[in-house]
Amino acid sequence: MKVIGTVGLPGSGKGEAAAVAREIGVPVVTMGDVIREACRERGLDPAEHHGQMARTLREEGGPAAIAEQSLPLIQSELETNDVVLVDGLRSGVELDRFREAFGEEFLLVSIEAPFETRAERLLERDRDDSDVDRAALREREERELGFGMGDVMADADVVVENTDTLSAFRERIRAVLTDNIESLTHDEYVEIAERPGNDHDHNSAPEADAGESR
Repeated sequence: MKVIGTVGLPGSGKGEAAAVAREIGVPVVTMGDVIREACRERGLDPAEHHGQMARTLREEGGPAAIAEQSLPLIQSELETNDVVLVDGLRSGVELDRFREAFGEEFLLVSIEAPFETRAERLLERDRDDSDVDRAALREREERELGFGMGDVMADADVVVENTDTLSAFRERIRAVLTDNIESLTHDEYVEIAERPGNDHDHNSAPEADAGESR
């Protein structure tokens, strides 16, 4: 059994990692889906009330509420799958809850890329104004980091720098998902933390100012 969580800022490639997981049959539990479902249950438009509902859930159930509500979804997938990807960690409290629930079977992957690289990707995607406006994006990211995402990224078991080709990035993610991390030990785009459960050499990855929102 392995539960793999991902963290990263907008445009880092977290969504692409989830796509790779689905392609190879690894189920994906998206924490944002918990929020969207709560919106629908209360008759609210998820597109309009996503942020408000996230705050409401935490006010009602504590800071780990969204992670807590994700656990049954993860456990259900683990009944028929050896690996589950959890997409969208944002805070240290959520990370602590998953590590408490799954112990050494939980692996946190931070997907990172420099701001300008991510901004260009979001410009190409053009999903909303905050993705196109660099100043708004920078402000949004600083807010996310201030809420604790930066600490989560710093505490990752594996950091994947997504500044190489798309195909190379996808292969690195595939290696993580298929428990073949040892093949990445000397990869300059991958950093593996030295902590119990990671029996690999620690090697440096190019520095970045990081990785994607839910």
